[in-house]
Amino acid sequence: MKGVSKKPIHAASTWIMQQPSEVKAFIAIFAVLSALLFIKIMVEERNNLFIAAESVHAIGISVLIYKLSTQDKDNCSGLSLKSQELTATFLSTRLYCSFVMEYDIHTILDLAALAATAWVIYTIRYVLNSTSMVEKDDFPHHYMVLTCAVLAVVIHPTTPHHLIDRMCWAFSVYLEAVSVLPQLHVMQNTQVVEPFTSHYVFALGVARFLTCAHWILQVLETRGQMLTALGHGLWPGLVIFSEIVQTFILADFCYYYVKSIISGQHVLRLPAGVV
Repeated sequence: MKGVSKKPIHAASTWIMQQPSEVKAFIAIFAVLSALLFIKIMVEERNNLFIAAESVHAIGISVLIYKLSTQDKDNCSGLSLKSQELTATFLSTRLYCSFVMEYDIHTILDLAALAATAWVIYTIRYVLNSTSMVEKDDFPHHYMVLTCAVLAVVIHPTTPHHLIDRMCWAFSVYLEAVSVLPQLHVMQNTQVVEPFTSHYVFALGVARFLTCAHWILQVLETRGQMLTALGHGLWPGLVIFSEIVQTFILADFCYYYVKSIISGQHVLRLPAGVV
């Protein structure tokens, strides 16, 4: 029965792969719109999408902890230390903003995610340093941090909070949007992704999509008033743009991840040019 149940899904996936780029793009747009409609119907409280996204992120980090502590405790190959450090940076900045601006359930979830990320960083840097892929983890992340910092100084919220707090808020948003790039770069260099790393990155993709869905639905349902609530100038548009960028950065990987799961492959193999 298991083999029979997979046949229609495998056939559909094979058919999609054979279609021209225009048809694939149409199918992708239709799938995204269908997912948004499903979320709109099923989730009444839009703030729950944020909570779900942060929870999925925490689950993804838990997968890494499981990998490093039990399943593959002597090997951290395939993981990007730079990506983890960028994650810790934007989570720390967002936590600071939460404490000085609005303390709520998101603060607790971010604190848990930061603690888990810090453990992963410590393990990769000091415990399993000999197995880390330093030569492949060569993405120029310092330039990303500098660019995000400069952008935060120029474009930030126009809320009544202190200027430094608003800049930190903007910095965390911009850095979160690109924090996964070093991890994708490592996977593109190796082109073979072991299961737990692929589960983690897929969890990030799901979390990004839920957050993006929250903003899109809020803007549509308030007829654009949500944008003015975020402030004035370029900031509201950049918030939405950052969320969309995060989602599209991971879209290709998530596609190949789902494809590998459907085909029953335990190890994800990425074709050249995905990232």
